[in-house]
Amino acid sequence: MSRVVVGLSGGVDSSVAAYLLKEQGHDLVALFMVNWHERVGAITSSCTWEEDALIAKMVAKKLDIPFHIVDLSKDYKKRVVDYMFAEYQAGRTPNPDVLCNREIKFDSFLKEALKFDADFVATGHYCRKSEIDVNGETIHQLLAGKDPNKDQSYFLCQLNQTQLSKAMFPIGELLKPEVREIAREQNLPSAERKDSQGICFVGKVDLPTFLQQQLQPKVGNIIEVPAKFMEKKKQIEVTEENYRKLCFPYPYKPWVGDVIGEHQGAHFYTIGQRKGLNIGGHKEPLFVIATDVQRNIIYVGEGKEHPGLYRRGLFIATDDLHWIRHDLKMKPGESKEFDIRIRYRQPLEKGTIHLKEDGAYFLFNDEQRGITSGQFAAWYLEDDLIGSGVIA
Repeated sequence: MSRVVVGLSGGVDSSVAAYLLKEQGHDLVALFMVNWHERVGAITSSCTWEEDALIAKMVAKKLDIPFHIVDLSKDYKKRVVDYMFAEYQAGRTPNPDVLCNREIKFDSFLKEALKFDADFVATGHYCRKSEIDVNGETIHQLLAGKDPNKDQSYFLCQLNQTQLSKAMFPIGELLKPEVREIAREQNLPSAERKDSQGICFVGKVDLPTFLQQQLQPKVGNIIEVPAKFMEKKKQIEVTEENYRKLCFPYPYKPWVGDVIGEHQGAHFYTIGQRKGLNIGGHKEPLFVIATDVQRNIIYVGEGKEHPGLYRRGLFIATDDLHWIRHDLKMKPGESKEFDIRIRYRQPLEKGTIHLKEDGAYFLFNDEQRGITSGQFAAWYLEDDLIGSGVIA
């Protein structure tokens, strides 16, 4: 059997992944990652890496496998956290979990695993992997997990063929309740632990407090845009000449709408956000429909059906396109239908990718709520994740 380094986090998913690999007869080594030491901005300090490491060590002992700890905090700060700060400062909303998988778990961590002569690296992700032969070349497929409520393939949407060739996802065929049951049956120390929440490895934090470590508060105006101002956009015809109008954010102007309050920095807000506005006097809740970090303005609209929350399409620049299935990479001038996801746990939506020289224009069959610059869009053919990219 293979020599496998399993990323043991102290959670139930990675613990069961390790148990299954052990049962299959693999030569196992458990490796725990320390990626974050700071407590600044933490809502709770009850879930620290020290506690996670202790539980992970107990699981390894229970399974009788070697246990090691590796500190990747310098890489994590440079390649994930600094990127996150830079994106927020530029007015975009990044997804640190996607970056963490691409830059840390399947890069820095993978390199550490190879020091143990690993053939594969295993994680507790709810996704699957398969191989197919295309013209004599082995193509690794990243497939959605069997549990529709826990499928985490989206978080791995930036992996490449080399990274996938070394990956194992032992629980991808299981449902979450089945994973819990296995953990209980085997009396694993992590069996009853709650799933982690918040930013990957940082934990559950108050995001504005966390961002204020590097991004300074700056008072600016909150401008309310009436819904009637947006009505004409729905009438835009879906033609190639109108792709840019349909796929890029609406160009709000400071003089459109009324100033109804102040905020502490446009870079602290994201599209669709409701909390943190602290403005009353409206029948329905206010939602952020746009941010302008240059002018330090946030635009809001009343009600969850405000047309400013919806868009027909999105754009991904050529340099930001990533094809997991490079054998299915589109060429400029081509159009193809896919199932598309613009955030984790969002249902897949039907749409067409029109590839041009400057990038990909995504046109959805139905308008999408809360398309956000800086997030990742991922596109699928059935369960097969084909590619992904950063939304402009």
